[in-house]
Amino acid sequence: MTLIKTGLLNSIAVAIKMLTLLGINKMLAVYVGPNGYAALGQFQNAMQMITTFASGAINTGVTKYTAEYIDDEVTQRKVWGTAGTVALVGSLLGALIIVVCNEALAKWFLNSKEYGGVFICFAASLVFFSFNTLLLAVLNGKKEIARYVLANIAGSVFSFLITTFMAINFGLYGALIALAVYQSFAFLVTFILCYRAPWFKVSYFFSGIDSSVTVNLGKYALMALTSAACVPVSHMIVREYLGNKFGLQSAGYWEAMWRLSAAYLMLVTTTLSVYYLPRLSELKRADEIKAEIIQGYRVILPVAIFSALIMYLLKDFIILTLFTKEFLPMRELFAWQMFGDTLKIGGWVLAYLMLGKAMVKLFIVSEVFFAIGFVAFTWCFTKIFGFQGVAIAHAVNYFLYWLVMAYFVWRKLMGDKLSTVNKFGY
Repeated sequence: MTLIKTGLLNSIAVAIKMLTLLGINKMLAVYVGPNGYAALGQFQNAMQMITTFASGAINTGVTKYTAEYIDDEVTQRKVWGTAGTVALVGSLLGALIIVVCNEALAKWFLNSKEYGGVFICFAASLVFFSFNTLLLAVLNGKKEIARYVLANIAGSVFSFLITTFMAINFGLYGALIALAVYQSFAFLVTFILCYRAPWFKVSYFFSGIDSSVTVNLGKYALMALTSAACVPVSHMIVREYLGNKFGLQSAGYWEAMWRLSAAYLMLVTTTLSVYYLPRLSELKRADEIKAEIIQGYRVILPVAIFSALIMYLLKDFIILTLFTKEFLPMRELFAWQMFGDTLKIGGWVLAYLMLGKAMVKLFIVSEVFFAIGFVAFTWCFTKIFGFQGVAIAHAVNYFLYWLVMAYFVWRKLMGDKLSTVNKFGY
């Protein structure tokens, strides 16, 4: 399936997900306010870290190797069996730890032991979280785009319905519970869609661990664990810093801005993960990889630029429509945030080659370096430019990220033979 066809089909799921996210944002803006946004951001970062560690951080590897061995069903099943076993054991152990430490986690992430029940609900749904993402990874690798799209649509609908109901009736606590459990409902739909596929059997996911597969998936585990540690932690540090320096409401404005960026860029970012990761995993020749990335820039980057421009021009309308007038101070973040978002996509087109070719060293070093960079730039630029400095930090960080990706990926890989890939990213 071509990039454009994949993008068009994926756009159906993205459109629905965007609408549900924007609806959720409006509900949260009304019922929890800027202060609540900061707490929701902290909890989402906590969930991101916990689910990545609990699942063994191998889902990107599952997509890569499912695509790579598309004509070798025996090897595919070894990948799924290893991944399923790791996900089951990791999720059960993770759930046990969360239940035991629920108050400590609530105090650490949400500054109150009263939210311990939220983490208990999250623990109860952790297995479903892990297997939902695992099955989605398999669908992506199998290029079952129709099923993948339907599963994502189901997840979006459930998140909207559950979050809306819980936020309206129980405020911030209800919204946190909704975030903790909605994937459990989405898993049921994903499982049914997979169950009807001719290649699916439950036993394939519990066939035990294969040592050679484990080594290969371990590369992706290292990358995913690094990302799961660096990105959420850097955001939590920035959010805490903004709250202390400018007030908790300002931290909420930044969280709302970040959520808005994620929503409008969703078509681009999901197309990268749905199309580019399996595609780059398949390609062997350097000239083919070059052509694929050039095509990506021709199609994806103009979409990102156009979207960012529209978001900036309509910023006041967007804030008042999707949030409330209480969020108007976030308008000062738009220009630099939109610029930074465009730079992010430019860098990510190249960065997906790191995932497609398992370039472990480069990925880990870049994740750590630029997570630290974002925190450092935020500290520096907010001292000079005030609250707007956090958006400037975002733009500068991703400008440098794009330059680094261009240097290492293009010059070291794209200009050489495929053997360079094997040498650099083992």
